[in-house]
Amino acid sequence: MSGFSPSLPLRKDPRYAGFALNATMLDVIRQNFKNLVLTAPGERMMIPDFGVGMRNYLFEMNDPLTHSAIRGRLSSQVNKYMSFISILNLEFNDNGADLGDFSNSLQIVITYQILPLGLSDTLLVEI
Repeated sequence: MSGFSPSLPLRKDPRYAGFALNATMLDVIRQNFKNLVLTAPGERMMIPDFGVGMRNYLFEMNDPLTHSAIRGRLSSQVNKYMSFISILNLEFNDNGADLGDFSNSLQIVITYQILPLGLSDTLLVEI
């Protein structure tokens, strides 16, 4: 069996005589997109601007201003590093126990289209 790239996190898989692999281009793009979203700027060697840095928003207010900042950062990073992706929809859902008027977590649902493949996919990020 063959694949395109190692599947992250690395895990043993006897089918591939080593580590599990991404078997389709959709898997590769999904993994790379998730990496872009979760990587903090300055975390990637030699590319200090790379990454949305979703965890940087962990202690920000869960309000439209923060949602707008996330939306803008995500859009600029996708345009710069993964221009073959088009973001179709971005939803911010409160998820978790309510603490008065505040929720202690945020679920972000990103629906995107991979233009060269003509496929759509959804990435779920929780912070």
